[in-house]
Amino acid sequence: MKVVIIGPAYPLRGGLATYNERLARAFQEAGDEVRIVTFSLQYPDFLFPGQTQFSTEAGPNDLNIEVSLNSVNPLSWYQVGNRLRRERPDLVIFRFWLPFMGPALGTVARLVRRNRHTRVVAITDNVIPHEKRPGDRPLTRYFLAACQGFVTMSRAVLADLRRLHFKQPALYRPHPLYDNFGPLKSKTEALHALGLDPQVGYLLFFGFIRAYKGLDILLQAFADERLAKLPVKLIIAGEYYEDAAPYEELIRQHQLESRIVRATDFIPNEKVVDYFCAADMVVQPYKNATQSGVSQIAYHFSRPMLVTDVGGLAELIPNGEVGYVVPPTPKAIADALVDFYEQDREQEFTAGVWAKKKEFSWEVMVKALKEVAG
Repeated sequence: MKVVIIGPAYPLRGGLATYNERLARAFQEAGDEVRIVTFSLQYPDFLFPGQTQFSTEAGPNDLNIEVSLNSVNPLSWYQVGNRLRRERPDLVIFRFWLPFMGPALGTVARLVRRNRHTRVVAITDNVIPHEKRPGDRPLTRYFLAACQGFVTMSRAVLADLRRLHFKQPALYRPHPLYDNFGPLKSKTEALHALGLDPQVGYLLFFGFIRAYKGLDILLQAFADERLAKLPVKLIIAGEYYEDAAPYEELIRQHQLESRIVRATDFIPNEKVVDYFCAADMVVQPYKNATQSGVSQIAYHFSRPMLVTDVGGLAELIPNGEVGYVVPPTPKAIADALVDFYEQDREQEFTAGVWAKKKEFSWEVMVKALKEVAG
């Protein structure tokens, strides 16, 4: 098939770009011809909460990436949509994660479909956003109505689609493994690379820091006096996408400074392996969620996980087999962390991760996208 993926990719950075590039390679492995159409402007600077939208790393030389879509310029939408209409690819896959993108992506989808050949489908990370804003629902509906099929990576999002009365073919398939951050390292190597003390255990909070991800809950849990007695530190690895002051106040208030390792800049792809392989367990204390790419990085690097029982997080984490599923409260998280160290469960959970991660393949995702296209 001739396939076009529309969404973030190099020179943009972040989990969405990483996913789309890995998906393109999966289509190539299946024998398809693939191009990614990414944004020349993804967000206006005043809407972007991080330091920069762009990667400082070298771009992939095995992918065809076209930088042409401007999210706020309708002229760009019509140029991209009409060009794809004339090119007549067999399948166009949109990555939809935010209502703000609805007008641009929905317009391109409608224009492409006019050729009556191309099938238009979407991977919908969210259809009801974590952080709600006025106008979210009509912008989302505008995009969803233009699609002929959907793949969701959590059952919660599939249920949201049906709740919004969209009847197009839709399948749930779990987020595939993020296996493009390189091979595993030994914990000793990873700790050395980060300059960390090998006599200390480390928990990892990884990813952009936003309110819904619950770092504040984790900091309160980490203040538990039982954990304070253990030789354990918390690595906070990820860029603040909001004001850091409330988190710093919690660290000061609970006297956590000596027990925290900060890496609060964007983590480049080549350093991801070090943070995951240095950790005893990856902690996702989210207040709400649909699915998480962090879980699939943890699976790749065979790290036990703690997740909160919100959205679709628990779907991929069998409680007591690869880690813990707990309520999003400081006490529940602290109880699980204490159990992990006092009962020495790292080896047991790591074995569970090795067994479970075989289920998450990119081949399954490619087949699902082709199936909903009809």
